[in-house]
Amino acid sequence: MAKVFDDILAKGIRQGQVPARTSAAREWYRDQAKSVTKSGSKTGVSGASITSKGVRGRTTQDPVIGGMYTFQYDPKLKGKLPYYDQFPLIFPINTAKGGFLGINMHYLPPELRAKLMDALYDTVTNQKFDESTRLKVSYDILNGASKFNVFKPTIKHYLTKQLRTPFIFINPTEWDIALFLPTAKFIGASKQKVYADSRKIIRG
Repeated sequence: MAKVFDDILAKGIRQGQVPARTSAAREWYRDQAKSVTKSGSKTGVSGASITSKGVRGRTTQDPVIGGMYTFQYDPKLKGKLPYYDQFPLIFPINTAKGGFLGINMHYLPPELRAKLMDALYDTVTNQKFDESTRLKVSYDILNGASKFNVFKPTIKHYLTKQLRTPFIFINPTEWDIALFLPTAKFIGASKQKVYADSRKIIRG
């Protein structure tokens, strides 16, 4: 996985694409990640490969609100859930009882994932796109602005005790790569079913 990030970033920099700073650059990185998805067999990328040792980035026990993280998760009430994502890709947005609320981008199909991410870029705290960069969002902000209208199926409550790996921090320069790599692993339903349900929630 680390090599995938490195290769895409290096290629982009050689071609003059500065990660995340312009819509054109974001589209370029997304297209590169999608091409990896289509030929994933040669990269060794799969949902099951996402562990604390398998993803680029440092690990932490204390995620920062507005950063992007992935981790392995085992829901406390998984027997009562229709499905869940074992390897979430999240932006924490609020603390909550026993854990936090997070935006799990995996619950959206790619085109809606891109739409939400583009809106979220308008909230970044700075334009450095380094470890100091994060989103400045909360549930109230998301719920109050029409440009975030696809967020509703993505909000999940995660319990800290149910994490099975540390949080793995994803650098902001790699958000658009991580966004489209095939790292979700839905237990209990296919991604097509998850996407269909998410579209129903968005339509209300």
